[in-house]
Amino acid sequence: MLPQRAQDPAVRELGRLRAAAAAGNTDPEPAARLIRAYFDLSLARGDPRYIGYAEAVLARFKAPLAPILRVERGLLRQYRHDFTGALDDFAGALALAPGLAEAHAWRAAIFLVQANYPAAEMECAALARLGRDSLADGCMGLSMAYGGKLDSAARHLQKALAATADPGNRAWLLTRLGEVAAWRGHPAVAERHFRDALRLGRDDVYLLAAWGDYLLDVGRHDDLLEALAGWDASDSLLLRLAEAEARLGRAVASRRIQVLEDRFAAARARGDETHMAEEARFRLRLRGDAKGALALALANYRVQREPRDARILLEAAIAAGDAAAAGPVRDWLQSSGFEDALLRRLGEESALVIRR
Repeated sequence: MLPQRAQDPAVRELGRLRAAAAAGNTDPEPAARLIRAYFDLSLARGDPRYIGYAEAVLARFKAPLAPILRVERGLLRQYRHDFTGALDDFAGALALAPGLAEAHAWRAAIFLVQANYPAAEMECAALARLGRDSLADGCMGLSMAYGGKLDSAARHLQKALAATADPGNRAWLLTRLGEVAAWRGHPAVAERHFRDALRLGRDDVYLLAAWGDYLLDVGRHDDLLEALAGWDASDSLLLRLAEAEARLGRAVASRRIQVLEDRFAAARARGDETHMAEEARFRLRLRGDAKGALALALANYRVQREPRDARILLEAAIAAGDAAAAGPVRDWLQSSGFEDALLRRLGEESALVIRR
């Protein structure tokens, strides 16, 4: 069962949506709203159980699915890293309802994860043709950031931010602006963007993870422990808490490390491969297992090729003394022109290591 916190607005809203979906029976619209609420809560709180509840709602409907339900199934598939299935669902939804802008936005997101920037930019252009300027600029900004144009990326993301009042969109854009500023070597600007996003007061695991990574990179471990206090239920945030505690020599780190070990083992037992990058980081930074980390990072990079995925592969290859393993990331750095100084330094270092 879901945690039932009576005063939690999200829990009250779920109750309303469940009742509407039950009353609607075979009506796809209330079901789609309930599925999306579960999906959003999973992302906000880092709790994968909500995805299972969403999948159970979707399972009530038989093929062929209405376009809005194909979009929801696409979201659930991409969460499970079935990117091929998700792209097919979004394309199918668009074939029936060409005005579904979010299907283009999610297709772009998947193409960015796969480092297919030309395909992503085609989706950004489709959003612009639909008049969804904020989505289009956010989409293009992130594509430019990954593709070696950080200054232009920041301008597009700022333009997108100015065009939206939606708190969720603003949190996402501010988080991305924080990441871009950090990659550009502007830590004070990055911190301002992250703090602006945090002030929106939304549960957002991605934002907290990005903020936590920034604090780790600048050595502010106590600040990280304060920022992520109470977020032990999220594996990705627990990982960052454990890293900070380990670097500070805190005794509690060993307990958190064992909890993470147990959670990753449980995920493997149920065939869940969605957290390979996080487990690779865990193996490398908290267990000192360079070879195990490298195997996970390589498997992850075959599926996901965002900058954070590239970073853990480079770090693991360097630690394992395996220059060849980091070849795909060095190729990406050269072809994309990605400008982050840290990743470029790691790329150069990875080419020089000697196998251990």
